[in-house]
Amino acid sequence: MTRALLIVLDSVGIGGAPDAAAFGDAGADTLGHIAEACAAGRGDRASLRAGPLRLPHFAGLGLGLAAQGASGRMPPGLAPAGPIAGAHGHAVESAEGKDTVSGHWEIAGVPVDFSWGHFPATRPSFPPDLVQALIAEAGLPGILGDCHASGTAIIDELGAEHVRTGKPICYTSVDSVFQIAAHEEAFGLDRLHALCTIARRLCDPYRIGRVIARPFVGDEASGFTRTANRRDYAVPPPADTLLDRLEAAGRTVVSVGKIGDIFAHRATGREVKPGGNDACLTAALDALAGLPDGGFVFANLVEFDTEYGHRRDVPGYAAALERFDARIPEIQAALRPGDLCLVTADHGNDPTWTGTDHTREQVPVLLFGPDVTPGPLGRMGFAAIGQRIARHLGLAEGLAGAGPVA
Repeated sequence: MTRALLIVLDSVGIGGAPDAAAFGDAGADTLGHIAEACAAGRGDRASLRAGPLRLPHFAGLGLGLAAQGASGRMPPGLAPAGPIAGAHGHAVESAEGKDTVSGHWEIAGVPVDFSWGHFPATRPSFPPDLVQALIAEAGLPGILGDCHASGTAIIDELGAEHVRTGKPICYTSVDSVFQIAAHEEAFGLDRLHALCTIARRLCDPYRIGRVIARPFVGDEASGFTRTANRRDYAVPPPADTLLDRLEAAGRTVVSVGKIGDIFAHRATGREVKPGGNDACLTAALDALAGLPDGGFVFANLVEFDTEYGHRRDVPGYAAALERFDARIPEIQAALRPGDLCLVTADHGNDPTWTGTDHTREQVPVLLFGPDVTPGPLGRMGFAAIGQRIARHLGLAEGLAGAGPVA
C-alpha cells in the first residue's frame, strides 16, 4: 500500500465556474487577478513583497496550465519554464454553492444535492424566534449585529460595545453560516463554544451548514484581533465520505486545520489544529513522516481565505501564495516512493472582486510524487479528486459524483 497527502488551499480558485454568472461571479479569477495585479504593481507592500507574482515551483507542477485550462488564459508569470513535474487539471463543483462545507464534502465524495438555508441580507437577518430562543437558552442580555457583515469589520465596529454589554456579535454572509464573535477574556472562550453548541441545534431547522465561533482579543484603544481558536460546528455529511471509507478499512487518518470541524469530527482520525498556513503545513508534513502505509493526511490551509480573500488583500494573498510555493520542494522531499500529494482548493475568494464573500470558481488539481506521471488531466468534477485518492490508497471505486465533467 501507499500513502496520500491532500492539501486544500482554501479559496485559491483559478477562474469562474461555468455557472459563475448565476452567483454574480462572472469573470472572477482569484489566482489570475492576483497575478495580473502583481504584474501591474498593485501587489506591492513595504516589508512584505513587491513585483510580479513569483511561483516557480507551482508553475513547475502545472498550476499555470491548470489555470489556463480553466480560464482560457495563462496568468502572468505562471508559464512553466521547463518540463512539468506533476499531473495538472481543473475541477468544477456540482453543488449549488460556493461554501467551504460543500466544497470539501464533494471533494471527499459526497456532493451536496440539497439547498442549504441562508439568512437574508436584511437588518435584522435572523428570524426573531431564533434570536429569542438563543438569548433565552444561553442567558444572554441580547445580541449585537444581526446582519450580513465582514468578520473583521464587524468586530472593529461592535467589539467595544460587546465588551461593555456582554452581548455577543452575531452575523452571517452569503454562505450558509451563523457566526458568533466574542472576546476570549471578557466573554470567555468556553462560554462562546457553549453558546455555539446551542446555536448549532437551534439552526438545524433552518438547514444552516455551519455555526462558527469567532473569538477575538484586544481592547478599544489598541484594536481587536481574531485569534486562532475559531471553531466550526458543521452538520455531519449525509452519506459516507472518503474518510468514512478509510476508517472502515482500518486506515490511519490525520486531519490538519479545520478538516475535523468541516466533517463534524466524523472519521477524521487524529486531529491537529495549529494556527496559520505555515504551521498547518508543518503539522501535515510531520504527520506524513510518521504515517504508516495506507494512511492519509488531509489538510486545509485556511489563511488564504480568512486573512486575505475575505479582506480583499491582494499583497497579503500574493505573499501567502509565494510562501507556500517556497515550501513545495520540502513537500516533494517528504514523499517516499509510492506516495501521492494532491493540491487543490474548495472555492474561490477573488481579492479584487466586489464585496467580501467567496467567488464561484473552478479549482486547481495538482498531483505529484515520485511515481506520478506528469501531464494534463483536463476538467473533472470535485469528487474525482477524492476518487483519485481512494484509488491510490487501494479502496474500491464508487465515490458519488466522481465521473468527469463533459
